[in-house]
Amino acid sequence: MSTSPRLVSKPPGRRWGHQAFVLREDPGGSGDFFVLLVDSVHHDGLTLPGGSAEQDELPHLAARRHLETQTGLVLPLRTILTVDYSPATDDLPEGLDFVYPGGVVTPRQAGAVRPYQPPQGVRALHWVAQAKLHRVMADDQYRRVEDAWDAWEHGAGLPLLIRGVPVPVG
Repeated sequence: MSTSPRLVSKPPGRRWGHQAFVLREDPGGSGDFFVLLVDSVHHDGLTLPGGSAEQDELPHLAARRHLETQTGLVLPLRTILTVDYSPATDDLPEGLDFVYPGGVVTPRQAGAVRPYQPPQGVRALHWVAQAKLHRVMADDQYRRVEDAWDAWEHGAGLPLLIRGVPVPVG
């Protein structure tokens, strides 16, 4: 017999998205950074690489899996830069999107993205300067990336815990 009360008899339907925020330095030497974005057949405008988790898949591993599948990059994702809540619409249940920092990739890693063949559903990959994000992204996606960028610049972020234990590196 369970001694814990049943808190939620029927949990609400909810979408959970897990996205990676990956940067590279401007190869032209300006000192600016570019963010890696995906041109997906499922969204208007460019988005961060990512997607939903499978049943019983840890959230950071879902983000890492989508990042690898969509871009070829394998990066450790241990913290959360931002969480974006989207209310339900006529078409979709409410959603939470978690953005994980992938850090600044090396020129070699950034170069490996270019020849990578993305999976079906991804048209192309783009490195986009911060000043041009608003032109290539839908408003909600743009605000999510700007918030993640601000958190990254200020060293903000939340550690990801699994049952109270920080996620190990790797």
